[in-house]
Amino acid sequence: MRVGVPKEIKVEEYRVGLTPASVREYVAHGHEVVVQRGAGDGIGAGDDAYTQAGARIADTAEEVFSVAEMIVKVKEPQPSEWIRLREGQILFTYLHLAPDVPQTTGLIASGCTAVAYETVTDAHGGLPLLAPMSEVAGRLAIEAAGAALRKSADGMGKLLGGVPGVPPARVAIIGGGVVGTHAARMAAGLGSDVTILDRSLPRLRALDDLFLGRIRTRYATLEAIEQEVFAADVVIGAVLVPGASAPKLVSRAQLSGMKRRAVLVDVAIDQGGCFETSKPTTHQAPTYLVDDIVHYCVANMPGAVPVTSSHALNHATLPFGLALASKGLRALVEDPHLRAGLNVHRGRITNPAVAESQHLAAVMPEEALAS
Repeated sequence: MRVGVPKEIKVEEYRVGLTPASVREYVAHGHEVVVQRGAGDGIGAGDDAYTQAGARIADTAEEVFSVAEMIVKVKEPQPSEWIRLREGQILFTYLHLAPDVPQTTGLIASGCTAVAYETVTDAHGGLPLLAPMSEVAGRLAIEAAGAALRKSADGMGKLLGGVPGVPPARVAIIGGGVVGTHAARMAAGLGSDVTILDRSLPRLRALDDLFLGRIRTRYATLEAIEQEVFAADVVIGAVLVPGASAPKLVSRAQLSGMKRRAVLVDVAIDQGGCFETSKPTTHQAPTYLVDDIVHYCVANMPGAVPVTSSHALNHATLPFGLALASKGLRALVEDPHLRAGLNVHRGRITNPAVAESQHLAAVMPEEALAS
């Protein structure tokens, strides 16, 4: 199969869909790879590195999209990209369609087969292609919170870990999954006072065992969430409903009960955000104030560390990408976990959570692939 890798064009996105090492794997499996000139510049991988790995360099994105049978990206296609997609072409990337009606409409109109990293599953019920970026985002969330707490950044002027004789910052993490766990690792490691809230008792037990008393866990009732949010200096929104819009767990009215210049970090912003007052921001302008509360809502947090992120992502996506390149649609038929990643196929939505979020009808992946 001919696989295309365009340069990412979302604002301040420096990751790349395939690293030179991954390109070498595709070529070794008999595939042709076409990489847009400069696609790897953000991770320090020049065109020569891709040429040495066996890729052909294309001057423009238009050329990549026109010749490729499968497009491998990182972020969701932008308007200038989805108009270049066509029926019979496979798109393999993060999509986060639930809150993004224009993109959904564009993918439906293109007729392409869109497979989303974030809804591919594994045998244990996990999301293996979302996990590496969740790990990165969880760790970055604490770095971002620490920076946003500084007085020079409009924060309250508190150090996350405190110092002897001065209490540390209090951090509330809503959601005990991959993002929440890695955020807790970072926060606890810095000496913060950390509480994780989750609605899964088995997960809370696992977190207690993992952290050996270094953090607190609470069952996430509405009352518990409100109490922890009001007491916190930092709140990390780390909830996930696979494929669907994130639930709103902190309302605007509740901001009045929070500490002045406390920080909200919404890691769920790609799925619409879990705070009512969240709106996407960029690395260049990452924060804003609502009712004297600092909001950090960067929609591509792992893009700030593209070297780490690109390699971690490629390690996870490579086996699935190779299967798609080698078998085409048959890979989706044969592998139920990869099939779970199918969100749009030949003009129809094939992910029920996306369809429900946008009040549209869905076709089951098996039915869509059979037609």
